[in-house]
Amino acid sequence: MPDPLDFPPLHELRRRTSMKWRTYDDDVLPLWVAEADVPLASAIVDAVTGAVRRGDTGYPAGTGYAQAYARFARERWKWDGPDPARTYVVPDVMQGIAEALKAVVPPGDAVVVTPPVYPPFYSFLRHAGLDPVEAPLGADDRLDPVALDAAFGADRVRAFLLCSPHNPTGTVHTADELADVAELARRHGVTVVADEIHAPLVDPGTPFTPWLTVPGAENGISLLSASKGWNLAGLKTAIAVAGPEADLGAFPAEILEVGASHVAVQAHIAALDDGRDWLDAFLAALAGNRELLAGLLAEHLPGVGYRPSPATFLAWLDCRALGLGDDPALALRERGRVGLNSGLPFGAGGAGHVRLNLGTSPEIITEAVHRMAATPH
Repeated sequence: MPDPLDFPPLHELRRRTSMKWRTYDDDVLPLWVAEADVPLASAIVDAVTGAVRRGDTGYPAGTGYAQAYARFARERWKWDGPDPARTYVVPDVMQGIAEALKAVVPPGDAVVVTPPVYPPFYSFLRHAGLDPVEAPLGADDRLDPVALDAAFGADRVRAFLLCSPHNPTGTVHTADELADVAELARRHGVTVVADEIHAPLVDPGTPFTPWLTVPGAENGISLLSASKGWNLAGLKTAIAVAGPEADLGAFPAEILEVGASHVAVQAHIAALDDGRDWLDAFLAALAGNRELLAGLLAEHLPGVGYRPSPATFLAWLDCRALGLGDDPALALRERGRVGLNSGLPFGAGGAGHVRLNLGTSPEIITEAVHRMAATPH
């Protein structure tokens, strides 16, 4: 099968037509949006091409996705879930989040987020008529129970949108930290909706705790997908899993019945069932890339702060010492020709930071750091 450690060379990657490779000029190294520069697992290729050959391109049906994720979760996390009877197939994680929150939060009320955090959390909440309330991560990039307690007690707060593992820091919340969140949420009457899209991308040496396994989280809702783990952003689908005390009966019928792509569902099932060895190789590559990035920054940009994390293929870099202002991504792109995510849209704590995509070859990471180091400032 294709080896995810064998990243395609740059000239082949530039033939791709997705957002990552078409947003900036060809002399910019794109290490921004969360697309990985990997060859797809053979099982996924076979599933998609087989569906097309069969003409199996209609509407989705059945509980196959939930069952596949349950098998994966049992093997990886010792979780006997998600329960197919309490699982809904949705178009993608963010649409599932929006519908889950609308099902439990009245319009005009508020939802807690923990910045710096994935920017669409803000835009999707506002589009759904909900107000984001910030409870920033601590200086150690971990959940701050004091900030959460204060935010949960604020007027009109009805829910907490948990990012687990956390994007952009790659923090993996511990079972004890999540238990504290569950206790706080219960005390304040807050419903937790968990975005667990990056869950498959946790280093094997670090335990991942699914939200719905946490004592006290029985009224929560989790969103899960194979999208990030196997680079399937262009094959959109996800599952929403309701805890035993949660009610997703308000989900719109059109979202549940025809919202997801049937071909995407087949691709995701193949990834979860038959792409586990491929995923393990990808995780090994990411561990190597984190070590490489840390070494390169220490050698060429010692003023840049980087705390290697055991999850995601994203790196959160503190560039304030470079003197490039609140939006260093702008200067690094215009003067250094490296495309990174600006930290500003990630909310509180994002100024002076950038997000770098590690899901690429060591050669591209090395070239990117050399360009960053040569950027005039």
